[in-house]
Amino acid sequence: MRLYFRLLGYVKPYWRRLLLAMVCMVLVGALAGAAALLVKNVIDDVFTNKDVRMQRLLPMAIVLLYLFKGIFNYGQKYLMSWVEQRVVFDIRNRLYEHLQTLSLGFFNRTSTGVLISHFTNDVGVMQGAVSGVLGDLIREPFTILFLVGVLFYRHWQLALISMLILPFTTTLIVRFGRALRHYSRQAQDKLADISHHLQETITGVRIVKAFGREDYEVDRFHRQNRKFLSHILRSERVVALSGPVMEFIAGLGLALVVWYGGYQVIKGVTTPGTFFSFMTALLMLYGPLRNLSRVSNTIQRALAATERVFRVLDQEPEALDKPGAYPLPPVKKGVEFREVYFRYEDELVLAGVDFEVKAGETVAIVGMSGAGKTTLVNLLPRFYELTSGLIFIDGHDIREVEVRSLRAQMGIVTQDTILFNDTVSNNIAYGKPEADLDEIIRAAQAANAHDFIMAMPEGYETIIGERGIRLSGGERQRIAIARAILRNPPILILDEATSSLDAESEVLVQEALANLMRNRTTFVIAHRLSTVRGADKILVLEGGKIVEQGRHEELLARGGIYSRLYELQFLREEERLALESLESRDGSGH
Repeated sequence: MRLYFRLLGYVKPYWRRLLLAMVCMVLVGALAGAAALLVKNVIDDVFTNKDVRMQRLLPMAIVLLYLFKGIFNYGQKYLMSWVEQRVVFDIRNRLYEHLQTLSLGFFNRTSTGVLISHFTNDVGVMQGAVSGVLGDLIREPFTILFLVGVLFYRHWQLALISMLILPFTTTLIVRFGRALRHYSRQAQDKLADISHHLQETITGVRIVKAFGREDYEVDRFHRQNRKFLSHILRSERVVALSGPVMEFIAGLGLALVVWYGGYQVIKGVTTPGTFFSFMTALLMLYGPLRNLSRVSNTIQRALAATERVFRVLDQEPEALDKPGAYPLPPVKKGVEFREVYFRYEDELVLAGVDFEVKAGETVAIVGMSGAGKTTLVNLLPRFYELTSGLIFIDGHDIREVEVRSLRAQMGIVTQDTILFNDTVSNNIAYGKPEADLDEIIRAAQAANAHDFIMAMPEGYETIIGERGIRLSGGERQRIAIARAILRNPPILILDEATSSLDAESEVLVQEALANLMRNRTTFVIAHRLSTVRGADKILVLEGGKIVEQGRHEELLARGGIYSRLYELQFLREEERLALESLESRDGSGH
């Protein structure tokens, strides 16, 4: 119940509408009780005593009773639906806002498909718990209270007999609910696995087709779907069983009432009107009791979904502004890493990293895969929080400044260029949405992107597709560079920005990067060492430590790790050029 009360906490801002809905529910319950009371008058006064006056008045009373009951029923249903939709709206917003505060580590651990499942499936299941459940939890107890009042008013001995079934029904509701919650949680976990599989195979459809693995992926999907079906059928079995069992127990109670009540009518102890009024109230009582049983099932399903959503909401954001955090002033001096350590889960990724970069300098970070290069630059915008040590920008500890102001002074261009299914102009202006078209065009020109943009069907208003699928790799990179140029950040991070490009595209991208890097403090990660020869400082990482640092010529002269890496790449490049030359000669007939 603690979990459910936490969910109901989202209802609190709308308590006025909820209170008005409760008033309508109380009146609906009272009118239901009044309908049961009228049965005695109809039978005894009209059919037994043949009272003409009551024969005229009672039909009008019944019409008015059901008219007002319908009005109040409409009011409570609409108000509860309004509250429900607002609560679900708030939960989705809260979940998305919270996701934006979480570190990259969380997204590395959690698949995209699972996160999407939280928004589509889990929140939808929670919606049922807020709407119908909340309405039933408030309305049905009032209705039951009035109807039970009618039972005891008409015949307290029969009322006590009918109450004998309540302990059995309560026990069954609890047991069915526990089983349903267990199976629902398993089913929702499997549905999240299906979402993850869909996300992977749809985004990776080219690889699936290229390697002819369609049948394998279909079989894998079938297995996951079969597991989901198995769990969902178990939960449906519980739901299907709960109804008949509850009806059978209710039938036992009803049989006892008919046996004892009929005996009293035959003996003349009570009138037929009293008995049928009692029976009407008892039969009307079955509906609310059945609804509460259904509510229990819905709550258990909803709690399984709520657990999954709150598990995300309970994730602590790492990069939070500390109390007293202040905006980072414009960068003028430079960046310093001082004894920086970073551990990802149980793995030590960076160990005692020390270096300084002056404003306007370019520092290149090189090393074998897994050396910690990308992790190092990801610490600067606080995508991850360092384990120990300090990072300063112009003498300001980056953990003491506002995160938004810190990231506002950085531009990032990576190998895996992220573009959105929007216009070219909106993608370029993503980091500076207030920019006008002239500023966007100047940024595109500096990034060598203006010409190919103007050759597109609608120029800067062309929709480029999901992740920029309608553009080539080099064009996507130049759009990303234009985005960084427009933002005009003092600190620039280039992570493999020119890898995987053909020679012509690389030349254009390198020219665009030269324009971007001018007068900026730049961190460059590159596997191709030929691209970092002009750097003011080169850091060589191995095992999370800086093992060498200096300029290109100095590091070559030392004959250390950098020199060996460079010579190895140089030999590979010569072999590649020689092979291309040989293929060219063979193609020309020589």
